[in-house]
Amino acid sequence: MRHVTDSGGPALDDRGPIIEAPAVLFEINALSWDDPILRCHGDPGKIPLYASKFSERSIVPPFKYSYGGRLRQFLGVDQLGWISDVLRAKPYTKSGWISLTAPGEPPDAVPCLTSLAFRLRAGRLVMTAAFRSQNAYTCYLNYVPLRGIQREVADGLTVGCGPMRVFVDVPHIYTADEERVGRILRPSERAGPKGRTTEAA
Repeated sequence: MRHVTDSGGPALDDRGPIIEAPAVLFEINALSWDDPILRCHGDPGKIPLYASKFSERSIVPPFKYSYGGRLRQFLGVDQLGWISDVLRAKPYTKSGWISLTAPGEPPDAVPCLTSLAFRLRAGRLVMTAAFRSQNAYTCYLNYVPLRGIQREVADGLTVGCGPMRVFVDVPHIYTADEERVGRILRPSERAGPKGRTTEAA
């Protein structure tokens, strides 16, 4: 959120005006619903809905696609099973990429999460998630279930869970949420550099 507010500028979205920032890459070493920042600022009422987006194979309204379906039965392929087989056969491989998009699908149904990469390094499973676009204000609702996907694959391979790398091509926040974002960022700004290091915004 700080990256968007510090580096972003005005832009438009189907849902209204946004603040849009340059692409960003970062790494998460640990994340769960028990994170103190999420307990303080998160919306617990939305957790079951977004969790179902990653676990259910059918589309759950109001979403237009299912990450669970695209991960487990996309075009007839269980992609998580395929990834596990690839990594068992070649633990050193750099080819453990799966796509969550298909050519020619309706533009309003192209998922924000476009691909996942899995690699085994130093006995741990490292995962990279690539988003074409991401709302920085609500991104945690996707990141925590994604960490669960990474842990699921790691457990199946009986390896540790390494960092989760996240690339977002178009990070943004909606102008309507700007005041709420400011309320979250202000306490960490008062805390100084140390507070910024621990702030997951």
